[in-house]
Amino acid sequence: MAKTVPAPVAPPLPTRYEDALNELERLVSTMEAGQLPLDQLLTQYERGAELLNFCRSRLEAVEQQVKVLENGQLKPWPPA
Repeated sequence: MAKTVPAPVAPPLPTRYEDALNELERLVSTMEAGQLPLDQLLTQYERGAELLNFCRSRLEAVEQQVKVLENGQLKPWPPA
């Protein structure tokens, strides 16, 4: 009888934007190094896509909050 290997459980997404961005940057760096086997590369790519979607949704949520604070009009950020 063949043994089935359970699929690895993906870690939960970070709760903070900054943590997700840091993890995404580490993943990109690892992937760009070109040292991962193909199956790990695919897994890392999928995780990166999840993190990217999380970051985008957090940025969109913040943008909506800024619009509310600015009476429905998104204004440019002042230069730092």
